[in-house]
Amino acid sequence: MVRTIDWIDGAIELIDQTRLPGALEKRRITTLDDLIVDIQRLAVRGAPALGVAGALGVAMIAQQASSLDEVHANAALLREARPTAVNLSWGVDRVMKRIDEGPAAVLTEALAIRDEDVAASISMGLYGADLVRSLVTREKARIMTICNTGGLAAVERGTALGVIQTIFEQGWLEEAFPVETRPLLQGARLTAWELTQMGAPFRLLVDSAGPFLLSRGIADAVFIGADRIAANGDTANKVGSFSLALAAQRAGVPFIVVAPESTVDVNTETGEDIEIEDRGSEEVTNFAGLRTAPEGTRTVNPAFDVTPHDLITAIVTDRRIVRPALGQTMRNVDLGPTRTV
Repeated sequence: MVRTIDWIDGAIELIDQTRLPGALEKRRITTLDDLIVDIQRLAVRGAPALGVAGALGVAMIAQQASSLDEVHANAALLREARPTAVNLSWGVDRVMKRIDEGPAAVLTEALAIRDEDVAASISMGLYGADLVRSLVTREKARIMTICNTGGLAAVERGTALGVIQTIFEQGWLEEAFPVETRPLLQGARLTAWELTQMGAPFRLLVDSAGPFLLSRGIADAVFIGADRIAANGDTANKVGSFSLALAAQRAGVPFIVVAPESTVDVNTETGEDIEIEDRGSEEVTNFAGLRTAPEGTRTVNPAFDVTPHDLITAIVTDRRIVRPALGQTMRNVDLGPTRTV
């Protein structure tokens, strides 16, 4: 299995996701500037993968810097490369706690984060599959999802798409329905590619068809990932998630968030406190180098939206299931084990 991001022979190696599905290319990252650029241009993306990128990035910085002051300054730059996904800053902050022990200790901690992410993806898949089995009465499940939440968004397997993979491996996935995810088509370019690689049955939907098709009974559940989960369960994820949540409530379909514990930010009380990244006009007025709107067209382009907790049936992490719609919060549900079976 090709890992999305890893530490190989003293440098960061990552899949350049901007090249998919046309080409599977790996990049070797040896400078902070290259890592920040790749994060911002979405060569590496997805909350768990960003956490690993932040951790490995600090390990790289620590090996190259001439002073602790330089490490702290560069770590601060890396931490702010993308504001909405909490995992990036979490990964940076966790390994920085060991900076006084030297570069080797920082690298050890970064590799631990990488390995924990793999274990978390397996555990989320198991928790999520068991939950869906308890909620879906049909013999086989039909799952709608948005953006890309598979192995490309983590080190391996992933979050929401990782649950779909587990259900497929267990033999009871009827069909997956990824939405294309405008404007950068992560659902079409990345999720469809990953589903093809695993051999899972799927059909791709345009974004605007998702809510209507939920009302017509096309899916038994909706899965999304998360870039930040507030203490009350409000969830920031790829823009378009809120629309699917509203449609799922109307259709009586479970709406399930899947994310590791590292995406939970109990210091952020509600979704109102989450900074939402705006990615500017270029992504909306152009595609693949071609202009799709008149010159000078102004846009509003939030990369994420926030789904209120009362629309969320369950939040599945690697260590628990939280039911926000029933009044549970990320503070009042105890952690369980990381599952392997």
